[in-house]
Amino acid sequence: MNTNLIEAIGYLGSALVLVSFLMSSVVKLRVINTIGGVIFSTYAFIIHSYPTAIMNVALVCINLYYLWKLRNSEPNYKLVQLEPGESFVRFFLDDYGKDIAACFPGREIRPADANRAFLVCHGAEPAGLLLGREKDGVLDIALDYTTPVYRDASVGRYLLEHLPSEGLKLLRYSGAEEKHLPFLQKMGYEDKNGVFEKTL
Repeated sequence: MNTNLIEAIGYLGSALVLVSFLMSSVVKLRVINTIGGVIFSTYAFIIHSYPTAIMNVALVCINLYYLWKLRNSEPNYKLVQLEPGESFVRFFLDDYGKDIAACFPGREIRPADANRAFLVCHGAEPAGLLLGREKDGVLDIALDYTTPVYRDASVGRYLLEHLPSEGLKLLRYSGAEEKHLPFLQKMGYEDKNGVFEKTL
């Protein structure tokens, strides 16, 4: 095999392993790290560096185990109902303000316009915030935000399961941003002339 091609395989594997550590999502980190590990272990076998190959194969196996565990175990989420105007909601919006603005560009979040707020926690750590105005069981969503670490749609699925017990029958979201659209589609929202609806 061409020496330059072999080196390119090694550099690619190394780059993916390094890039994986820039991921804020644990799932993305492990997926990219696994791909990088497979490529780098292939490179190590080609150049007969067996200790490096064995180490990377072991790391791939560890990543696959934890990805399987994440997929097949129920997250330890809890749903906390808050008042939209209370101080923690304002703190959360300020603390994650830059990321919220990046995910929902141009959307103005006004807690004063909402009458329902739901915080999803993983243990004691905030994982997501749902904010909106509810009338007769229909919630017009102002914000459906998940923190970067938990951005694997599990928070969304958890909310869909637990919101009916909070008296909600329908979720409605207007003005789907490009970054948010795949999430809405994944959660089963129906596009009704630019307004996305999900029956609970």
